[in-house]
Amino acid sequence: MSILLRVFSNGDYLQARTLWEATPGVGLSAADEPEAIGAFLARNPGSSFVAVEGEKLVGTILCGHDGRRGLIHHLVTAPSHRRQGIGRALLQAGLQALREQGIDKSHLLVFRSNTEGLAFWHAVSAQERTELALFSVSTQDGA
Repeated sequence: MSILLRVFSNGDYLQARTLWEATPGVGLSAADEPEAIGAFLARNPGSSFVAVEGEKLVGTILCGHDGRRGLIHHLVTAPSHRRQGIGRALLQAGLQALREQGIDKSHLLVFRSNTEGLAFWHAVSAQERTELALFSVSTQDGA
């Protein structure tokens, strides 16, 4: 059976969440709940994709942007479907969608403990930015 890439829809959420939860190295938070993912997809139409084999979802990528830079989340391929070019195909689809919206660079975050994820990004020639420090601030906290 062949793999089909198509735009990520709200109807893909349950299978995507199951895949994310089953994949070591994927961090999930309240930002990954159905309402938040639905809002992300609505804000970034046509930029996120899934890979499906028949009715089974075997890969995801969430891509969005702020008008300046893109951000990639949850580029995941099912372990049973790795080393077949699905991750690279999803990445190319997401980057093409961002390029068509005038975005020329995208960032992504990978846990240092996610050795498979780090290896993938190095293999696709992503530039590791060691000169930057990452900070997070909750919108719930007063500054």
